[in-house]
Amino acid sequence: MFNAHPDVKRTALVGVGREPVLCVEKEPGTKSTKEELTKELLALGARHEHTRRVKTVLFHPSFPVDIRHNAKIVREKLAVWAAQRLA
Repeated sequence: MFNAHPDVKRTALVGVGREPVLCVEKEPGTKSTKEELTKELLALGARHEHTRRVKTVLFHPSFPVDIRHNAKIVREKLAVWAAQRLA
């Protein structure tokens, strides 16, 4: 659902401890600020039961992906990155 936002290239939900963290890769050339986009994405998530607990949004310049399947996000690496950012 978060990927439907026009300024979002792709997203990944990862766990840091017991907290869900939304990692976002912005579309190149978008004009929205990280603050604006964070507010919009959290409001979108708040409308749905399964994403209501998401309170943290982090922006990543380029998601780590499987070299054989460019669309497959390596969530384990992304979770480690998110944990380091939140430490």
